[in-house]
Amino acid sequence: MLAKLQYISQGNTADVQLTNIKAALEAGCRWIQLRFKNANEEELNETAQEVKKLCSAFNAILIINDHPQIAKAVDADGVHLGLQDTGIDEARKIIGKEKIIGGTANTLDDVLQRYNEGCSYVGVGPYRFTTTKEKLSPILGLQGYADIMNELSKRNIHIPVYAIGGIVLEDIADLVSIGVYGIAASGIITHHHNKKIFVQQINSLLYEASHHS
Repeated sequence: MLAKLQYISQGNTADVQLTNIKAALEAGCRWIQLRFKNANEEELNETAQEVKKLCSAFNAILIINDHPQIAKAVDADGVHLGLQDTGIDEARKIIGKEKIIGGTANTLDDVLQRYNEGCSYVGVGPYRFTTTKEKLSPILGLQGYADIMNELSKRNIHIPVYAIGGIVLEDIADLVSIGVYGIAASGIITHHHNKKIFVQQINSLLYEASHHS
């Protein structure tokens, strides 16, 4: 079972990345995606090793954004790949059959492609405008997710769908009610003044709503 909340790390330096990740883990996040776009390979590798130690201490899942080789080097739990990144088959060869591979998607066609490629889950977004990503795909909104979940259900396709992109607490119950499995969050956790209570609120919405649906 994959955790329903994924924290996507933020920070322009290794120190800021590690501070943010540690705070998210201490707040109760049990799935970290290390996303450190402006690091060179050496810096990313060193940071990933430190994050791996942190995640092991908190018994949390660690996946690396974009870099299967680094995921393999630090024995992370998997990778997350954008549509322009390394192909899923190639990543699978590098990190092994047992590992988690997540794929980004924006449209129903993307989700179907990801499913056919054998992704463990899909991160579908953006839900609304977000400053975290520089090149933003078309915004889906609740209706966009509802349409995608509907189509998957019609085709009897089961794959965990994570909503991503500018999601706030008030969105979660609606997303879960239409069949979204979980959410990936970044800035809302990084910048929250009381992360522990906030993460508890997110998790209770994700897990309780799914029990009623």
